[in-house]
Amino acid sequence: MGVGCLVALGLSAAGWSSAQSATPIAGSERSVTEWLTRMHDASRRRAYIGTLVVSAGSSMSASRVWHVCDGEQQMERVDTLTGAPRTTIRHNNDVITFAPESKTAWVEKRESLGLFPDLLRTPDNVIPDHYTVQATGHDRVAGHKADVLEIRPRDTLRFGYRIWSEKDSGLVVKLQTLDGQGQVLEQVAFTELQLNAPVSMDKLSKLMKGTRGYEVHRPVLRKTTAAAEGWRLKEVVPGFQSMSCHTRENASASGATSHPMQWVFSDGLASVSLFVEPYDEQQHLEEKAAVIGATHSLTRRLGQHWLTALGEVPHATLLLFAKSLEYTR
Repeated sequence: MGVGCLVALGLSAAGWSSAQSATPIAGSERSVTEWLTRMHDASRRRAYIGTLVVSAGSSMSASRVWHVCDGEQQMERVDTLTGAPRTTIRHNNDVITFAPESKTAWVEKRESLGLFPDLLRTPDNVIPDHYTVQATGHDRVAGHKADVLEIRPRDTLRFGYRIWSEKDSGLVVKLQTLDGQGQVLEQVAFTELQLNAPVSMDKLSKLMKGTRGYEVHRPVLRKTTAAAEGWRLKEVVPGFQSMSCHTRENASASGATSHPMQWVFSDGLASVSLFVEPYDEQQHLEEKAAVIGATHSLTRRLGQHWLTALGEVPHATLLLFAKSLEYTR
């Protein structure tokens, strides 16, 4: 659900049980929606500079983040500090990613701004139906005081979260995704954070336009609906609502059903993407499942189509989506 980590803390099941029985602290009277709305607003409205580290399984990555807002206008720059150099700059829904080594840039629109939590994008707030919340204490992260809370799923279709929310602003400064036994699957944390930082929106705007010398790619995405593409879910997966659907245009394809489709679902915290494309016997050789940190994926053939299901949910949840997806034409 984010970008990063420090060191996996390896929290034990006993630690999870202890947290569950912890005495509520001041502020715990907030509902799960009130806590998450506060965090969401902070992620939109605060200006900050920080170093964000993520760990998932045996992998670890780090990024430098600059974020600024001016009313409804948001700009953000993210530079990778590990792996291949990448710079991503976002202005509201407009995103450009620069790969300096290959002198390549990708321009696209993203309806999801990558904010945590994502509850304000769901048509209905179903989070309280599927999660509970409890404030469990206080801590310090990157030098900032933070409230610590547990968000626990009411069923086995989703993961739980331990969240550190900066005390004054509500900004999420650390987040752990937990399995049913309380083990840490993935962790995202700021190792250094400057709040109310002097980030220049004008400078970021100029950087965003600096494509001279780059080969610029502009993937063409067409908004659509699953029904218009001939797809439906025979049974709804509890709590998950359809958020968006689009196809990626391909000049050589004939007919909308030949275009790869992405159908996105969310319960306000966790998300699932269903990628559907025409089946190719030379390319699609093996049905399989994989997991990295909290992210599970599976692939399978559906008649003349190939499905890839991907999400920060248990494998069983992806199976429900895969079994329910049906082509109606």
